[in-house]
Amino acid sequence: MPSTRRPLTLRATQSVLRGVARLPRPVLRLVAGRPRRVDGHTLRTDVQVALRLLDLAPGSEAAELTPDQWRAEIETEAWLFGHQPHVASVRDGSLPGPAGPIRTRTYDPSPGEPAPGVVVYLHGGGFVAGSLDSADPVCRFVARYAGLTVVSVDYRLAPEAPFPCAVEDAVAAFRHVRDHRDELGGDGSTPVAVMGDSAGGNLAAVVCHRTVEDEAGGPDLQVLLNPVTDWSRKSRSYALFPTGYFLTEATMDWYASHYLREPEQARHPDASPLLARHLGGLPPAYVLVSAFDVLRDEALAYAARLEEAGVPVTLRVDEDGTHGDINAMGVSRTSRDLVIEVAEAVRDLLVRR
Repeated sequence: MPSTRRPLTLRATQSVLRGVARLPRPVLRLVAGRPRRVDGHTLRTDVQVALRLLDLAPGSEAAELTPDQWRAEIETEAWLFGHQPHVASVRDGSLPGPAGPIRTRTYDPSPGEPAPGVVVYLHGGGFVAGSLDSADPVCRFVARYAGLTVVSVDYRLAPEAPFPCAVEDAVAAFRHVRDHRDELGGDGSTPVAVMGDSAGGNLAAVVCHRTVEDEAGGPDLQVLLNPVTDWSRKSRSYALFPTGYFLTEATMDWYASHYLREPEQARHPDASPLLARHLGGLPPAYVLVSAFDVLRDEALAYAARLEEAGVPVTLRVDEDGTHGDINAMGVSRTSRDLVIEVAEAVRDLLVRR
């Protein structure tokens, strides 16, 4: 579990971020400066303030760091911006994977009561960073506000384990949870969703492709939060938001250089699900897209292709937010409300089908 013991400087930074978020709106507007308007969208004031504060703080681009150093940065950011609501129980465990045990963390929403559904959660971090700890706040929110059991998966990371290792772990984890859902308090008919953000959204989409023809069936719902869907080209949103909105073009290039060993792997549908020939028969999808995000247009394109293939799609565009919105619930009431909205939508789409 994430430690609550942090250096004083980090605690001070967190206090500043959370204190600023509570300022009256007119004061926030002054701190934020001139509104940022891009492509018909206006960046939300509290996000703009956070970006200004981050610009003032010392930090480095991923390309300037080693993978281990960047992983530490991601863990620190998750602690600074996240919030951990109470759930009935949290337990660490493992399940069998293609290269050995895969660590998991399971969240139960209610003591002694079986949840009406299960969510297999795949964290973000560009396939290089992220962990059970960095995903902990979002998983807690989903368990608490959706009332579902959440199984967070610690898949292998690049460059030590490049493509397709993360895919293999994600598929194995989903199949294991699907086949052992009764051990999580449900029964053989309990619905199972696959959910992920950013890189995890990519993996969630690929899991659906890889398991759609399984005799036991694929996921009952796919939840894709700002997903990576196409490594083969850079869409227009890369040109619109190359820097200054949390996730940068340079960071995405750095991720690709570690995850994909050969350039041609970018066109493999297990890396770029947008390039899959057939999308028919996949489970219903909930797709969250942030307006100020380099990944925006490829996520929108994937949602459109799913709809064209006859897949029911619920598209939610975060009109004034950035790639990091769902992880900022500790410093932004709007981000907190967004994560709760996503959790409630997952419950409704999975359980009330």
